[in-house]
Amino acid sequence: MKLIRFGDAGQEKPGLEWQGQRYDVSQWVDDYNEAFFAQDGIARLQANFDPSQAQQVAPDVRLGAPVHRPGKLICIGLNYKQHAQESGMATPDEPVVFFKATSAITGPFDAIVLPKGSEKTDWEVELALVIGKRANDVDEKEAMDYVAGYLLHNDVSERAFQLERGGQWVKGKSCDSFAPLGPYLVTKEEIADPHNLRLWLSVNGEMMQDGNTSDFVFNIPFLVSYLSQFMSLMPGDVISTGTPAGVGLGLKPPRYLRAGDVVELGIDGLGQARQVVSGFPARTEVRGAGSF
Repeated sequence: MKLIRFGDAGQEKPGLEWQGQRYDVSQWVDDYNEAFFAQDGIARLQANFDPSQAQQVAPDVRLGAPVHRPGKLICIGLNYKQHAQESGMATPDEPVVFFKATSAITGPFDAIVLPKGSEKTDWEVELALVIGKRANDVDEKEAMDYVAGYLLHNDVSERAFQLERGGQWVKGKSCDSFAPLGPYLVTKEEIADPHNLRLWLSVNGEMMQDGNTSDFVFNIPFLVSYLSQFMSLMPGDVISTGTPAGVGLGLKPPRYLRAGDVVELGIDGLGQARQVVSGFPARTEVRGAGSF
């Protein structure tokens, strides 16, 4: 099942895509939020959804992020061997963990807005997963039972803010519009092997990243188990599993996003997204839009 949220920013409704058609499921579901996942919402929706009783959604309607206001957006750094090499950093012995502010979340086709003073805004295609039930100190062998599904994430990063301004990475990761999610939340039974998925990203039609999750340093069961040692993973939380080689920071010379650039990205089975880069003056168009 492919879950979507559709409509104007801040007014999204829950929907799903089934057999190539999008449907409004708001008569069965309030939203795809913590309560939905905590109450086994995916199974209940699968049992109750009737396409003959649901209104169809036009294909040109805007899509928002597939998860509404997750409590946490947790990211894993340097989780692809080749990306660690291009960054000039050692492959980590333990996962590099950081957070993105959830206010950075936007829809998959919304603009990336360069923050004021940005000179080094970069791209990062990533596989993200959504937690389906509360996880505390989970055994690695049982960790996949806590995964509800997967989605596409562009972990947009301002490298000067991240690496040159001191402190933690979160400053370069959390600007408004820096976490486009979707188009879908694909439930886990549709993805046979999340550790063998091609993921790619292009800028202005030029392929920049073309990798595979088989290059993970730490796989998904390990990450879920590891993180659950340090915090409660709550239903609806999003964990983004890192990016493959090919980011702008790793190029020689480095290359970064500019206003007017077009970023396209995708992952096998999880769909594709497209974001146009806007300059700082356009920021007021998205500030407070509530697109997540």
